[in-house]
Amino acid sequence: MSNSSVALDGKGKLPSYLIDQGKRKGLLAWLLSTDHKRIAILYMIGVLSFFAVGVSLGFIIRLELLTPQGTIIDAQAYNEIFTLHGVIMIFIVVIPAIPAIFGNFFLPIMIGAKDVAFPRLNLLSWYLYIIGGTMILLSMVLPGGAADTGWTFYIPYSVRTGTNMIFTLSAVFILGFSSILTGMNFLTTIHRLRAPGMGWFKMPLFTWSLYATGWIQLLATPIVGITLLLVIIERVFGVGLFDPTLGGDPMLFQHMFWMYSHPAVYIIIVPAMGVISEIIPVFAHRTIFGYKFIAYSSIAIAVFGSMVWAHHMFAVGLSNNAEFIFSLLTFLVAIPSAIKVFNWTATLYKGSIELEAPMLYALAFIFLFSIGGLTGIIQGALNVDIYLTDTYFIVGHIHYVIFGGTGMALFAALHYWLPKMFGRMYNKKVAKVAFWHIFVGFNILYFPFLIMGWLGMPRRSYHYLPKFQIYHIIATVGSWILVAGLLIMFINLLRSLRTGEIVTENNIWGGESLEWKVQTPPITENFEEIPEVTAAPYEYKDNDEPVLEKEEVN
Repeated sequence: MSNSSVALDGKGKLPSYLIDQGKRKGLLAWLLSTDHKRIAILYMIGVLSFFAVGVSLGFIIRLELLTPQGTIIDAQAYNEIFTLHGVIMIFIVVIPAIPAIFGNFFLPIMIGAKDVAFPRLNLLSWYLYIIGGTMILLSMVLPGGAADTGWTFYIPYSVRTGTNMIFTLSAVFILGFSSILTGMNFLTTIHRLRAPGMGWFKMPLFTWSLYATGWIQLLATPIVGITLLLVIIERVFGVGLFDPTLGGDPMLFQHMFWMYSHPAVYIIIVPAMGVISEIIPVFAHRTIFGYKFIAYSSIAIAVFGSMVWAHHMFAVGLSNNAEFIFSLLTFLVAIPSAIKVFNWTATLYKGSIELEAPMLYALAFIFLFSIGGLTGIIQGALNVDIYLTDTYFIVGHIHYVIFGGTGMALFAALHYWLPKMFGRMYNKKVAKVAFWHIFVGFNILYFPFLIMGWLGMPRRSYHYLPKFQIYHIIATVGSWILVAGLLIMFINLLRSLRTGEIVTENNIWGGESLEWKVQTPPITENFEEIPEVTAAPYEYKDNDEPVLEKEEVN
């Protein structure tokens, strides 16, 4: 296929895959579509809509905590809001975001396929996602109110609260099925539909990250599904599974919950790492350093990340041997993540670095995720963890990992691939202004959390001691800057879809993977003919090789 054409004409014609085709027209053509690109866009609309709700709830939390005795809402509303904020951000936004949007859109193209292996299951997974997400939002307005237990649904709270607990647990159960179907679909697609000549070590690193994530989704998600179903059974029938007053064991719930929820951290972060592995070499104009090490480290993260769940439970009374083993595993799981950070840094070394918006977000990812990772290592030390458990240090750590990691990678992916998806370019200057607002606001918001936690501020507190107020004021001001940056970014991206400059190149950034070899935007079935892969663009080249300028790359 030629690299010189454009799918948009000078009048801004829509991409072919967005134009109604066949018997179905209008909204029905979208709701019944099995085209992986359309489903990716449906996921994008859903994820970003839920993200807006989650950010709004977080913004209310920050306003509430401006003063030690409460500001705008009562204690029950506060409990419901921080629970919804966590549930929405974890289960509805960051877990599905990158795989469901960019994995759906680009995985088949990157491996030379015309679609995913199971298109109808792909559509079903989106419907399950929307049903589950809608149920969680509905829990806010139904009699009894939203769940108020925190996103971890700890026993005994989740079996005794009078809120819409069963409704919320059922919603997360449904979201789990959506995740399982997506993982199964991606695994089968990668195994069965790679283009001729594309061996395992000719795949893009983003594909490797989706492959590792798919196994976690397939093997770990059923555990949390069973756990939540058992909580529902206990609430309905009074069976003594977890509730100690009925002869149950609350620690059993924590073991079962974290057997999924710690691997879920890697469902969240491994695809984000795959995005960064695509962006860094493109904007450094370098071949990725240590391709195989990055690929294997994704698998290692998936394996080791599934073995360290009990490091969330050091304060509950585990045996000394168990605490020692899980502390050791916590330190070991940092090694494959450190390998990635080292290889990204080595790729940047002597590179001709171009600070476009995707690269800025990628560099922010490395910086913020490193802080999140190092604060996680601190918690792996048993004595320190006992002190820090259930403090704001944990809240700061999880936000640096999840928002500073996956959030920044999601924004990087939006700026990197959106012009390819829709054939229009956003305003690059405005994108950089938005980035600096987001980056500065993020650190002003969340770094005080680490300080407060170290000083003993408990998390999930409606009231707090006056000595912590200055940190909450700083954090709340940071939230204003962050939200301003998010608004600037999304307005810029949305405007670009209608009025942005039409992209006239297929390979706008100088990428080497297959999505940059097809039309911009891609045609309906991606390829006129399935390509044959003869070279691995990610093979390591000698450091002494001259660095190519952008004009030479293109």
